[in-house]
Amino acid sequence: MDHLQALEDQSVHILREAYANFKNIGMLWSIGKDSTVLVRLAQKAFFGHVPFPLIHIDTSFKIPEMIHYRDKFAQEWALTLLVGKNEKAIAEKQTFPDGKVDRTTCCAALKATALKETLGEQSKDESKHVRRYRFDHQTMSLKEDKNTEAFTGIIAGIRADEEGTRSKERYFSPRNQDNSWELASQPPEFWNQFKTEFAPGTHVRIHPLLDWTELNIWEYIQRENIPTVSLYYNQGDGTRYRSLGCYPCTKPIHSEARNVAEIIQELKTGKLRNIAERSGRAQDEDGGGTLEILRKKGYM
Repeated sequence: MDHLQALEDQSVHILREAYANFKNIGMLWSIGKDSTVLVRLAQKAFFGHVPFPLIHIDTSFKIPEMIHYRDKFAQEWALTLLVGKNEKAIAEKQTFPDGKVDRTTCCAALKATALKETLGEQSKDESKHVRRYRFDHQTMSLKEDKNTEAFTGIIAGIRADEEGTRSKERYFSPRNQDNSWELASQPPEFWNQFKTEFAPGTHVRIHPLLDWTELNIWEYIQRENIPTVSLYYNQGDGTRYRSLGCYPCTKPIHSEARNVAEIIQELKTGKLRNIAERSGRAQDEDGGGTLEILRKKGYM
């Protein structure tokens, strides 16, 4: 068995354990390469069907190609897609692009708070900051989600090698009732033994891609012929995105890679060895442990 197949088998096992042990779980879909690989793994784990709703947190500042890709493949793959938005912060322009707050505060509102409230029990309270919508396959549009039940767990496509704070994660990671993450509360995981029993009220994050690397992800995309957002490839200007986020805070890298095979080759040469994968994400450059602060507040 080659290494890529071993990774696939491990991730499929984690997904099936999650489905068997947790009620009402969802899967985060950022539209990026990692979470899209996670969608393919779920299709493999459940014989072509993804039994979890996919959840996308839309800040309203995503690059347009990402939203087009999301809607196209939600329709093509018959996915149950939920979209959460912090409409109050957006309407009041309490965002970094509008010049009202710094990047960390903007991310906390449009991502961490939006995620927390999207996963929580829904209400019809008009004062509620965050709204949860469901993708309508008939009209190809978003309509308010009529299911008000909270999620007890969420599957996310984070990898330990992507960023420092994520290397401290577990496959099954407990959060408190506020979805906050505390390193000290993480259970040990030895010899493929995973803790799946937690106290009532515990919110659980499940990370099937934890031991994958950036190279593994692209090799799997090539092996499985998984369609990805065109932003990952050089379109002729000598740049491409290595990590996708909001357009005011994400910049491309210099690269001549025009397809998956060329990205794999670029990674194998070591050209990007000393450049962080998220180096194009401005919030990671602000200093002060911005991403760890956001993760403690419930961000991915």
